[in-house]
Amino acid sequence: MTRVTELTPLLKRLQLGPMAATLPERIALARRDQLDYASFLEIILSDEVNRRADRRMELRVRNAGFEETCRLEDFDWSAAITLDRRLLDAVFSLEFLSRHEHVLLVGPAGVGKTFLAQALGYSAIRAGHAVRFSHADDFFRATAQARVDNSLDRTFRSFLSPDLLILDDLGLHRLTAQQSADLYELIIGRHRASSFVITSNRSVEEWLSLFDDAILGNSALDRLANASYQIVIEGASYREKLSPHRKLMGDRGGD
Repeated sequence: MTRVTELTPLLKRLQLGPMAATLPERIALARRDQLDYASFLEIILSDEVNRRADRRMELRVRNAGFEETCRLEDFDWSAAITLDRRLLDAVFSLEFLSRHEHVLLVGPAGVGKTFLAQALGYSAIRAGHAVRFSHADDFFRATAQARVDNSLDRTFRSFLSPDLLILDDLGLHRLTAQQSADLYELIIGRHRASSFVITSNRSVEEWLSLFDDAILGNSALDRLANASYQIVIEGASYREKLSPHRKLMGDRGGD
């Protein structure tokens, strides 16, 4: 029985079980470099701190509900789109989160709005913030179901509590009276308390027409728009470049 085998039950009792996997190589390193006890302890504890940080990051990403893990460094800037990079750099500094401001990404379908919204969410998670990603229609479905289940308060809190709520594809259709009221309550509940990122195919000026009640719409959108960065993305579909058909035809050189 090796020393590591003997130590494993003790490590598990201290909730340090994963440390056993890297302990043999760390012991070998300590012998090779003739590390003192304090230096060896610092190395193995640093390993555990990093492992726990990685696990927390993975859990936050999983709980956020992203469609995919997107990072700004992976965005294809060769796509035929235009946007204000100065504004984009400003929001990726994440200073808007501490000020409880919002980010509105608008433009036609396929120009990368959802990718950038999720990349912004990923950056926020890396900075230690709680993030939730939801399609706008999923929010409305969740609140409708919650009324049936008598769980409306709990459901609403789940959308109010994250530091950053990403609401994707707002404005695909006109809202019913109940949906208008729910969106109003969501915006009022998060305004100056936490932040939104909202994507939409419609310009912000068109959002008022989505509401069943113009008074509710004016009240909600006035708060939202006046505390937001509005990034307009224009150009051809970003997704078109990812089309397997387009890639095949490109590989053939247009034959």
